[in-house]
Amino acid sequence: MDKDAAHEYLSSLLNQNLRVVTTDGRLFWGQFKCTDAERNIVLAHTYEYRSPSEEQRAQALTQAAGSNVKLDMTSRYLGLVVVPGHRITKMEVERFASQMRQWDSQAVA
Repeated sequence: MDKDAAHEYLSSLLNQNLRVVTTDGRLFWGQFKCTDAERNIVLAHTYEYRSPSEEQRAQALTQAAGSNVKLDMTSRYLGLVVVPGHRITKMEVERFASQMRQWDSQAVA
């Protein structure tokens, strides 16, 4: 991908909701604002989601006494955050079916 195409693609992501997963397993969900040469990502209106700890899992299994266990991720609102590029393992753009059809038709045109 050449520099102009990369710039155009990143520009198309501005203000889109991204899900960013980090090396420690956290998930950040927020509005993409910018990036830099070190691949740091700035998200606005961000929520952080964490998986239950090993202690919480063990406690839930003990209380369940052999039945199925369902644990929710914990979340908190952070606002404006910078996610370090070297910590990012996965990024996804949140798109709904209606946006996908619109995106596909623009790509074909």
